Amino acid sequence: MASNRGVVYLGPGKVEVQSIDFPELKNPKGKKITHGVILKVVSTNICGSDQHMVRGRTTAPAGLVLGHEITGEVIETGDDVEFLKKGDLVSVPFNVACGRCRTCKEMKTGICLTVNEGRAGGAYGYVDMGGWVGGQAEYVMVPYADFNLLKFPNKDQAMEKIRDLTMLSDIFPTGFHGAVKAGVGPGTTVYVAGAGPVGLAAAASAQLLGAAVVIVGDMNKARLAHARSFGCETVDLNEDASLTEQITQILGVPEIDCAIDCVGFEASGHGAQAKTEVPAAVLNSLMEITRAGGSIGIPGLYVTDDPGAKEAAAKTGNLSIRFGLGWAKSHSFHTGQTPVMSYNRQLMQAILYDKIEIAKAVNVEIISLDDAPKGYAEFDKGVARKFVINPHNLIPDVKKAKVQKETAA
Repeated sequence: MASNRGVVYLGPGKVEVQSIDFPELKNPKGKKITHGVILKVVSTNICGSDQHMVRGRTTAPAGLVLGHEITGEVIETGDDVEFLKKGDLVSVPFNVACGRCRTCKEMKTGICLTVNEGRAGGAYGYVDMGGWVGGQAEYVMVPYADFNLLKFPNKDQAMEKIRDLTMLSDIFPTGFHGAVKAGVGPGTTVYVAGAGPVGLAAAASAQLLGAAVVIVGDMNKARLAHARSFGCETVDLNEDASLTEQITQILGVPEIDCAIDCVGFEASGHGAQAKTEVPAAVLNSLMEITRAGGSIGIPGLYVTDDPGAKEAAAKTGNLSIRFGLGWAKSHSFHTGQTPVMSYNRQLMQAILYDKIEIAKAVNVEIISLDDAPKGYAEFDKGVARKFVINPHNLIPDVKKAKVQKETAA
């Protein structure tokens, strides 16, 4: 049998590249399936959601193969796969979806009803998401392939833009989803909580949607500097000035039209509480600054079980949310896993036709599979980069190619 290696979660703070089983056309229960494909992984990304598990902030079991942001080449197809063939280059939505149940037919693929016995919604390499093996590996199996996979129309063109296209599996649609559900449109003022990769993707998405001003808030100065590099305004939440005061300094008014929470449950307070974990801090602050009748998009992750929570209530997902304020201001809240298939084809077109450089916005850095543990460690320290794993060294070296081109000229 062919060999395979993947990034395995061993326990809080520890991941390791190990030999793992080569994928087969079987579901997590071991039943053979005919609707899946096996992919040679071209690129797979480290996600902030992965970090929640690696920090020990979920009930993820040791031995879990990580990775839900996957782009790959089809090397084997099941007998019932009709529209894909060997050699196709495809983007894998992080949602595992059957395409047949009620929610899938409504294109709510983040809450498929059949791929996870424990709850609605499945994902690769993630806790409580159905047991599907993760894709931070050399090879991975994808079920319901005809429904799930987005085939790139031109393989050579796709490889030239692979740094951008690899973002279609999760981070770009997730940021875009947050912006859409927050009501971002031409001329709107937008606040994005969090300058990590998803926050930066949401900020770039807001610009794509025509926002007049995009403000990004964080405590990490390097990440804030990167947000400014592509035209965002920023607020430093380490400062004593309140978020409302800093918003007023930028806009002249103490409110914004649209708010996006790209932080989630590991939130901290502001100013004097910047070093203190306050799980509901972001949600409460967004209700304060969002105009009456405005919307709050919440792509940031919130969990039902958080064994590492400082508050007893938060251990079971109960947060001290000032919901009365949101109710009084008639806010709309939108939560949950992003239905990637609702957006990925359009966002692919935006990339291919040079309407956005999402890899630049999130500051992509290519690393080898063997360097994945180092990437996790650096990401956990808050570096302003989005790590993309290159398992088979198929991603071209842009800097090297540029030097060669300049030398030839």
